[in-house]
Amino acid sequence: MDTTIAAIATPLAMGGVGMIRISGPESYEIAGKVFSPVSGKDVRQQKGYTALFGHIHDRGRTVDEAVALFFRAPHSYTGEDVVELSCHGGVAVLREVLRCVLDAGAVMAGPGEFSKRAVLGGKMTLTQAEGVMELISAKTRQGAAAALSAMDGRLYRTTSAIKQSLLEVAAQMAAYVDYPDEDIPDLEGQVLGKTLALAEDRLAALLDSFDTGKMLQQGIETAIVGRPNVGKSTLMNLLAGCDKSIVTQIPGTTRDVVEEVVELGEVVLRLADTAGLRETDDPVERIGVERSVQKLDRAALILALFDYSTPLAGEDWELLEKIAGRPAVVVVNKTDLPCAIDLDELREKVPQVVLMQASSGQGLEELQQAIYTATALGHLDMDSGVLVGERQRQSAVQALAAVRGARQALQMGMTYDAVAVDIDAAVEALSELTGESASQQVIDTVFANFCVGK
Repeated sequence: MDTTIAAIATPLAMGGVGMIRISGPESYEIAGKVFSPVSGKDVRQQKGYTALFGHIHDRGRTVDEAVALFFRAPHSYTGEDVVELSCHGGVAVLREVLRCVLDAGAVMAGPGEFSKRAVLGGKMTLTQAEGVMELISAKTRQGAAAALSAMDGRLYRTTSAIKQSLLEVAAQMAAYVDYPDEDIPDLEGQVLGKTLALAEDRLAALLDSFDTGKMLQQGIETAIVGRPNVGKSTLMNLLAGCDKSIVTQIPGTTRDVVEEVVELGEVVLRLADTAGLRETDDPVERIGVERSVQKLDRAALILALFDYSTPLAGEDWELLEKIAGRPAVVVVNKTDLPCAIDLDELREKVPQVVLMQASSGQGLEELQQAIYTATALGHLDMDSGVLVGERQRQSAVQALAAVRGARQALQMGMTYDAVAVDIDAAVEALSELTGESASQQVIDTVFANFCVGK
C-alpha cells in the first residue's frame, strides 16, 4: 500500500477511449510528470472529483491528448489518491502512455490489485469485490443483476445478519456458562432452537441460489437429446442462428456432440447437439450414442425432443424415465404434421412441454419461457444476495453444517458449551465468507482471478 501502482483499465484493443489508472500516495506527483494541462494548473494541487484536459508527454515529445480525472483519498475506488488518464483507445497509444507512467515512478499493478487495495482499505468487502469481477464477466442482464446484488453488499448484509444472530445467542450462552452464580436470565432452549432453525433456513436458501446464480454467470450446460430424426440438429441450428449441425432426413446423421454457446433471451445456453439415442450396430454411431448419454447425465438442463407425428417408442420411454425430476423441457417437434403422440403422457413425466416447428422457428418464445421456468431462474431472490463463487459456496456449506450440528447437539440435550462449539464454527465460516477473517492466502487467490486494471 506504500507503493503507487498503475495499469491499463480498459480492454487492450482498438477503441475510441482508453484509460490508465494510477493509485497510491505518489499518484498526483507521477501524473504531474507525464501530464500537462492546457490550463497550466499544477496537477499536484488539484482537488478531488475534478478533471483537466491536456497532453501526455515523454521527454518533451507529445504522446497523446488526454483528460485526467482526480480523486483524493479516501474518496476514491481504492481509498487512496487516484488519477485516471483517459486518452485515445488503441494498443500502441495505451501501452506508450502506461510506459510513461511507469517510467515516472509507478509500479505495474497485479491482477485485481486496485480492488484488493479497496478491500484492504475498508472501501468494500471481499464479497463486494467478487461481485465486481462477476459483473464484468456477466453475459446477460440477469447475470449482471446477480453480480450487482453482491457488489451492492446484499450478500454481505444477509450473511452478517445470520452471523449476528448466532453471535448474540453465543454471547448469552457464554455468560450463562461462565458466570452461573450471577443473575443472568436463562437462555430458553426454545428461543435458541428458533434462532438456529432460522439460520439454517437462510443458509440453505443461499446455497440453493448458488446453482441458479452459476447458471446466470457461466451459462447452462444444456443437452439436446432424443431419438434420431426428431429434429435435434434443426433445433440446434435455430438456437445457434446458423448451420452448426447437419440436417438430413437420414437417421443417425449426427455421430458426435456438436457444441455452441447461444443467448436465448435472458439465458445463456451452452448447447450440445447429441447423436440420436438408439441401438445401433454401427461402431462409429455407437460411440456417438455413448457420448450423448454422458452429456445427458452431466447436463444442468435437458431439451428432450419428440416427434409430434410418431407415437412414443421404447427409447422415448427410457429417456423420459431418465429426465423425470431433473430440470428439463420436453420439446414436441414437427407440429406441422398430423398428431400421433399422447401429450398427457409426456406431461406426467415432465411438467414443461412445448410444441414447436423448429424448421420455421414456431414455438421459440414458448421454449424460452419453459427454460426459464424449468431452471427456476424466475425465483432467484436478488434482494437476499446470491453466492457468486466456489469460495463463497464452500464457506456457506461449512456454516450450514455447523448450524445443523448445533441444532442436533441442542436436541440431544447436550450442554450449552458443547452447542457453542458448533455455533462458533458457523460464525467463523461466515466471517470467512464475508472476508472479515479470510487469510491473506485466500485474499490473494481471489484477486489472482481478476483482470489487471480492476
